[in-house]
Amino acid sequence: MVQVVTDWRDLPEDLRGAAVAIGAFDGVHRGHQAVIAAARQAADSLGAPLAVVSFAPHPRRWFQPDSAPFRLMTTDQMVRALAPLGVERLYLLPFDADMAAMTDEQFAVEVLAGPQAAQGALGHQNGLGIRHAAVGFDFTYGKGRTGSPEGLRRHGEQLGFTVSVIDRLDDPDGLKLSSSAVREALKAGDMARAAAILGRPFAIQGEVVHGEKRGRTIGVPTANVRLGDYMRPAYGVYATRTRLADGRIINGVANLGIRPMFEIEEPLLEVWLLDFSGDLYRQTIETELVALLRGEMNFDSLDGLKAQIDADAAAARAVLSA
Repeated sequence: MVQVVTDWRDLPEDLRGAAVAIGAFDGVHRGHQAVIAAARQAADSLGAPLAVVSFAPHPRRWFQPDSAPFRLMTTDQMVRALAPLGVERLYLLPFDADMAAMTDEQFAVEVLAGPQAAQGALGHQNGLGIRHAAVGFDFTYGKGRTGSPEGLRRHGEQLGFTVSVIDRLDDPDGLKLSSSAVREALKAGDMARAAAILGRPFAIQGEVVHGEKRGRTIGVPTANVRLGDYMRPAYGVYATRTRLADGRIINGVANLGIRPMFEIEEPLLEVWLLDFSGDLYRQTIETELVALLRGEMNFDSLDGLKAQIDADAAAARAVLSA
């Protein structure tokens, strides 16, 4: 179970002193996992807890509030992705005006190391009191992104923590392991490439909301999930696997997009769970987009739409059985 800590101020001693991996970690892809593995090696050597330091909201959202949706996972998904890596604690620090204004030195001193709190009530202290930091080769931090891995190492020498820097890690076939590469793959509808970078299929998690219930009229009831701040993968029809709130995994076929035949303003993920019946409204589900079967299409009639849906379901079954 990963413990989530949402501040660096006024912490009890038992929440300080970890070996940490620092970064946005959106997607917790294989490159991120290498950084976390370096932190784990240090944690084992030091006898320290293993933790991840990340931020909410994502710094990109803070600096570009009007940018298009880009996230690859929710906080809940991040927590579940970190658990198998041995992470005990997630410091999900608020990225606000104070954080954005910190110099790289202030971040190292006040957030990562931390002086004794002025009052010292109950022995609580400000700062994470880290013992080790692992970062990627391209890690930047502080106002104006002036901080670098080398600079962090210098700060650590003064403040009492060590630093390891992980070189760029690419797949043996030359696949770039980065969040931007995942987004490029999703935009292209290349779910196999996205999964190869992530180390698992890309998945959308959200609460099931009411739709227009058109699917029920043609025998195809769907569980509808808003995309929120998730980046928009290629619009189209996907073979899917959905994890229900009770833990069951159900194969399915889903339309992601705006449905040209019955156009909607907000793109939705509409999942038809194959061989399933039940009411999922207001439950949280997570749907893996396993393979893109086709792009969105328009149809002249409901009969044409229904025939294509049946063909899509057969194609999804074939993909998922393989």
